[in-house]
Amino acid sequence: MSAAQAAQAGPPAAPPDEDEERTLPPVIQLGVSALALVVITGIYLAAEAERNPSLVLPIVLLAVAAALVLTAAVLLARVRDFAWGKFRMVFGWAFLEYLVIAGMLMYIFVRDGTPGGTLALFVVGLVIFAIDIPMVFAFSVARYQPVPSAA
Repeated sequence: MSAAQAAQAGPPAAPPDEDEERTLPPVIQLGVSALALVVITGIYLAAEAERNPSLVLPIVLLAVAAALVLTAAVLLARVRDFAWGKFRMVFGWAFLEYLVIAGMLMYIFVRDGTPGGTLALFVVGLVIFAIDIPMVFAFSVARYQPVPSAA
């Protein structure tokens, strides 16, 4: 092949990367979508705190957020070739961190005298928050780790 033909052909195709060969579930997309719904719920409840807010919208948003997190967890649990040890390590430490953050926020809501229905929805939102973010973090780390061989 001449130099002119090589220039026209372009660079050689790179071999497929291991990450491109295996398909992973959309855990990040589902997790971020769930987080957005939790944040929207929190903003709505905080904005309506002085009044008696309708709880229908927050209940629906949190139900959808919980369904998204559950879907992500189920899809992820079905993946066989994955760095599960690294996932568990990152998830465990991040979960501990976000559990402390959620606990501090719950304490603030209780001390502030947040009404019962609104407080219950804040608690549900914080539980989703405390599970969702560590799952996204752990998935983001573990997906780029070498998969241990099943020897």
